Amino acid sequence: MADNAGDSAGGRGGFGRGGSRGGSRGRGRGGNRGGRGRAGGDSKEWYPCTKLGRLVKDGMIKKIEEIYLFSLPIKEAEIIDFFLGSKLKDEVLKIMPVQKQTRAGQRTRFKAFVAIGDYDGHIGLGVKCSKEVATAIRGAIILAKLSVIPVRRGYWGNKIGMPHTVPCKVTGKCGSVLVRLVPAPRGTGLVSAPVPKKLLNMAGFEDCYTCATGQTATLGNFAKATFAAIAATYAYLTPDMWSATVFTNSPYQEYTDYLAKPFVKQPKKEVKY
Repeated sequence: MADNAGDSAGGRGGFGRGGSRGGSRGRGRGGNRGGRGRAGGDSKEWYPCTKLGRLVKDGMIKKIEEIYLFSLPIKEAEIIDFFLGSKLKDEVLKIMPVQKQTRAGQRTRFKAFVAIGDYDGHIGLGVKCSKEVATAIRGAIILAKLSVIPVRRGYWGNKIGMPHTVPCKVTGKCGSVLVRLVPAPRGTGLVSAPVPKKLLNMAGFEDCYTCATGQTATLGNFAKATFAAIAATYAYLTPDMWSATVFTNSPYQEYTDYLAKPFVKQPKKEVKY
């Protein structure tokens, strides 16, 4: 409902004068989002704020799968950049105006939906609302990195070649939208609407059937339902995962002595020319 209102900004009273005025100004600033936001972020050195960040930066954790294995919460986007930085690609799914009625009139803000993935088994989805379009997109990218999840892929039929589709039928739901992913034979492609197709492609799926019910015109719920369905691929315990689990210590237990030491920022060395 909110998406439909945002699309018809000029026609309805809710998104009338304020929506069009803020929309033209905000979208103009948001056009050059890549250069200003990322250039400033890459030049600064990362000082981790969490124990997990310290272990990652100092090389104690070699792969991102070690984090997922112990379900450790990721609170810093730089951790994802450390492991997947060069592979990650982001795409803005939608920018929509949202309004709040106040005594002084209407307060217009912009809501950005951003998907991020490496096209090889990792995907994230971020939603952020802000006064400026560029700020909303930048915040949505950070939240998308924090929500990056592993994606399990499987086969349709014989296990020949690399995994190419979902391992089993999975379902995701958000609001009234229900998305179902069904395994497809190799060569089928992604039989889907544009929004799930982008997410499935970024997750690394090559073939998949989809089925959706509900108000799929609400793009936010459609994207969230698809993301929930993709996340459910690791939620099913299939027979090939029935082997006995060998338990090991979590990184926090393994490197307790290292984490007990106080973290000291290393001063930058001045280079004299």
